[in-house]
Amino acid sequence: MLRHPLPAPMSALTNPRRWTCIALLATTVPATAQLKAPEPAPNLPLWELGLFGGAATTPAYPGSDDRSTRALVLPMVIYRGKIVRADRSGIAARLINSDRVELDLGFALSLPARSDDVAAREGMPDLHSLLEFGPRLKVLLAEPTATSRARLELPLRVPLELGNGFARQGLVFEPRVVYEIGDGTGKWQADASAGAVFGNARLNDYFYGVAPQYATATRPVYQADGGLMMTRFGLSLSRRINADWRVFGFTRYENLSHSANRDSPLFRKNSGLSAGIGFTWTGYRSAARAWE
Repeated sequence: MLRHPLPAPMSALTNPRRWTCIALLATTVPATAQLKAPEPAPNLPLWELGLFGGAATTPAYPGSDDRSTRALVLPMVIYRGKIVRADRSGIAARLINSDRVELDLGFALSLPARSDDVAAREGMPDLHSLLEFGPRLKVLLAEPTATSRARLELPLRVPLELGNGFARQGLVFEPRVVYEIGDGTGKWQADASAGAVFGNARLNDYFYGVAPQYATATRPVYQADGGLMMTRFGLSLSRRINADWRVFGFTRYENLSHSANRDSPLFRKNSGLSAGIGFTWTGYRSAARAWE
């Protein structure tokens, strides 16, 4: 997925050394947003192979006044196992699954930002990709109609910094409410979400901390605190063109005016808007069906 994971930057997407990891962990959409897939059903193939392509514009990092706009095309892998799944929601190991409660172990990947491209971070280390993993509790709140549902998601993840020996960069907690609706045929699908992102001191320091050796006259030393990073509101829409092609779009608004680290010299803006479009193409499907 590239999913929705951390409020992460989206730059340096063309680095071929990262393609394999991105293709495996984020099979369908950019790191800054994810479309939700229907739950696996018996009439779907056990696995599918194809391509994902997309373009997105997003803040370079939460609170940045610089932006990144990137496009990419990656391999897409979907696997609908009873325990392990890789679909448009990302890669997860389902531990508990009932009619109303689901607990899984999920993964997400955020993309890097080069400090040379971000004025506020000039001369500072680059922000590397963060591989996040951890448990996610999902609770069904309501099913207003046969084709819609609302649920509470409570993911807690550990970000590991790729390119720096898998150094642990704290914890992130992102409670949110998601409302999904479809047309009953799988042709149209949309969702809306609202939530908040909390990071501990170590994670916030990764984005907002300024060590003494990187301080300047306009960028004083700063040590970040743990707490609220932002509130987040998202919308996405996808449409199936035919059995092989699907197109999607998303937009996401982030409010950082109550961030615990708005006093950081790297904190430049109280809000951010991301948007993107893309496609998925399925070229190969298994004869075996899911959940058989």
